[in-house]
Amino acid sequence: MRTILAALLLALGGTQLAVAQKTTLLVNARVHAENGMAEAVAWDASGRIVGVGTTAALSAQFADAQRIDAHGKTVLPGLIDAHGHVLGLGLSLLNADLRGTRSKTEIVARLRKQAAGLPADAWLIGRGWDQNDWPEKVFPSAADLDAAFPERPVYLSRVDGHAAWINTAALHRMARDLGGDWQPEGGRIERRDGKPTGVFVDGAMGLVDAVVPKPDAALKRKAYTLAFASLVANGLTGVHDAGVSQDDLQQLRALADAGELPLRIYTMADANGAALDALCRDGLYAHPGGRLQMRAVKLYVDGALGSRGAALNADYSDDPGNRGLFVTSPEDFRRAVVKAKGCGVQVATHAIGDRGNRLVLDTYADVLGDAAGSDHRWRVEHAQIVDPADIARFARLHVIASMQPTHATSDMPWAEARLGRERLAGAYAWRRFVEAGVPLALGSDFPVEQVSPLLGLYAAVTRQDLDGKPRSGWLPAQRLSLAEAVRGFTAGAAFAEFAESQLGNIAIGRKADFTVLSADPFVIGARGIPRDRIEATVVDGTVVFGGFAQAAR
Repeated sequence: MRTILAALLLALGGTQLAVAQKTTLLVNARVHAENGMAEAVAWDASGRIVGVGTTAALSAQFADAQRIDAHGKTVLPGLIDAHGHVLGLGLSLLNADLRGTRSKTEIVARLRKQAAGLPADAWLIGRGWDQNDWPEKVFPSAADLDAAFPERPVYLSRVDGHAAWINTAALHRMARDLGGDWQPEGGRIERRDGKPTGVFVDGAMGLVDAVVPKPDAALKRKAYTLAFASLVANGLTGVHDAGVSQDDLQQLRALADAGELPLRIYTMADANGAALDALCRDGLYAHPGGRLQMRAVKLYVDGALGSRGAALNADYSDDPGNRGLFVTSPEDFRRAVVKAKGCGVQVATHAIGDRGNRLVLDTYADVLGDAAGSDHRWRVEHAQIVDPADIARFARLHVIASMQPTHATSDMPWAEARLGRERLAGAYAWRRFVEAGVPLALGSDFPVEQVSPLLGLYAAVTRQDLDGKPRSGWLPAQRLSLAEAVRGFTAGAAFAEFAESQLGNIAIGRKADFTVLSADPFVIGARGIPRDRIEATVVDGTVVFGGFAQAAR
C-alpha cells in the first residue's frame, strides 16, 4: 500500500516520506531542490525534510501541516561559509571597524569616536586597515597615531589579520628590546634605522599580542552572540570556523548547551595546540544538539599577499629580495600533519603563495602516501596563488580547495603589482580548479571580508567590484557559473565537513536548512545578486532569522 501511495504522489508531482510528527509545509515558493525546481517543501518536528514537490501535491499529502506561504520567494539550500572566524567577527563588531578607510586621517577619525566610549586606561583596539587603499600605499608607523593618542595604547589589526599597527604607547608596554636587525621566527618587525616603526607582520604579532589584554569569558560570550546574529541575518545556516582554541570551544559548547547556537559551527582546532591534543586524546567532538563539532585542525604555512608575507617561489615584483615567509617551519608543519593523520583529524592548511601551496601539497603527499586516494578530505585554505602545474596535484591527492571569491575582487587592484602578470595565471584560479576536478568549498574569510554570501556569489560569477569594474571582469576566464558558485556555498561546503548526506541540498531525509531570498539569483542576473534580500534563515526547520519566525516554530 505504501508503495502504491508513493507512486500516486509522484504522479501528482510531489514526493513524500511518511511521518508521525507534526509537519511544517512551505508553499508557493521557488525551491531549488536537488532534483530540480519545486514549489513546496515539508519538514517534520525533528527538522528533517519529508516532502519536496508541487504546492498542490504536498498540500494534499500534508493537509494537517502547519502551513507557511512563501509568496513566491526563493528557497536555496542553506548557505554555508566554508572559511570564517566567528569570534573574530564578534570582536570586530565590538571594536573599531576600519574596513573601507581610504587614508590614515580617516582611520584616526574613526578611532577618536571609538575612544570616546572607553575608560581612560583601556587599550584602543581596531581591525580592517589596508595600506593598499591609501594614496601612499605603504605601511604606516607608530608616529601616525601618536599625535591623537599619545598615552592610550593602540592596537590595529590589518584587514587580513596578518599584520598589526601600534603606537608608541603600545611599544612602551613591550618588555623586549625591539631594536637591531633580529627577526622573530615566522614573522617580521618593520624597522627604520634599526628601530621598530610600529608594524609587526605575522609571527612578530605575537610580541604585541603578549601585552594586549585578552578578552574575558563574558566579553567572548557577547562577541559570539553578536557574530551569530550577523551570520544568520546574512542567510548563513552554517560556518566553518577556522582556528578555534580549546577554551573557545568550551565557550561554544556552553552556548550550544544553552540552546543559544542558531546555526551550525564546524570548528577547526587552532594549530598544533591544546585543542588538537584533546581531539587526539578524546576523539573527534560532536555536540549532541547537532550544531557544533570539531574534527579538523587549521594549520598555517605562510602569511598574506597584502602584507607581503605569502610565501612565493620568486621575489615579490614590487619588493625585490622578499619572497615572503613561512609562519610555521616546514619541519614543524610536517610534524603537525603527521600527528593529525595519526589521530584521524582532517587537516586544513592556510596557504596563499605558490611556494606555500607547494609545500602543503608536498607534505600532504608525503604523509598520506598510499592513503592519498582515501576519503581524507584534507583541505588547503585560500589556495590563492598556485603554480598552474600544481593545480592537478590537488585532484590527484583528493585535496579540497577552500577558496574565498571576494578575496579576488578585493585584491585585484594591486595583485599584479605584487606578482607580475605571469604569476596571475594561477591567481584565484577557480575555473582551473574546477576543470582539473578539484572539489571547491567557498567562503568569505570574514571578518577579513564582509559576511554576506551574496557578495561571494556575485564576485564568483563576475570578478567585478560592486560598481561593475573592470567591465569584462578581472581575469574573466576564471569566473564560475552561478550554479557552480551556489554549489561551493552549499554542497561543496557540506562535503568539506563530511556532511553531504545531511546538508547542502534540498531533498527528502536532509536537514531542513534553507536560505530564503526575496528574488531568485538565477533569474535577476548577476548585477542584482548583491541587492537581493535575505527573507528568512531556517536551521533544523526553525526560522532563526526573518519574517516567518512565528509560523515556523
